Amino acid sequence: MDFESKANGPTPTDNIEFAQPSSTRKPLQLLRDTEALLRRPTVATLSPILPPKLSNRFQATSSLADDSFKKLAEIDLDSISDFELRPVRIFVGLSFVGFGALMILLLLLYLNTLHPKVNTVEQIQLYWYQYVWFVSLGITGMFILGREAMRPMPKRRK
Repeated sequence: MDFESKANGPTPTDNIEFAQPSSTRKPLQLLRDTEALLRRPTVATLSPILPPKLSNRFQATSSLADDSFKKLAEIDLDSISDFELRPVRIFVGLSFVGFGALMILLLLLYLNTLHPKVNTVEQIQLYWYQYVWFVSLGITGMFILGREAMRPMPKRRK
């Protein structure tokens, strides 16, 4: 019995060449085209059904969306530096922290006004899912802010 492999040559999978895309579209152009393909048939279908005033507003909004996405598609994402995105990241982190804190406050207000005689432990047992969700939002925001604080600052030119 011969257990050695007799086929030691190159396998057909070694020489696979992948097809290159014929046209490389930017992500924002792809978003614009995809959104337009979904929006235009929807507007064409719903416009005859809606009252005339609402239909006109609906079509005007659609044309405004066309203009907005046209301007958006002209943005070159490669030209945006990491330093230019810093204020946006800080704002997102602060928004997460603020929204989480606000929702915990509203949850506590809700519980204290509608269930005043129930003690805090029972309230947490009933609404633990909401507590966890809102605390997680706040912690996520703190992580975003902490990550931004630890980022090195670009050196300034003199």
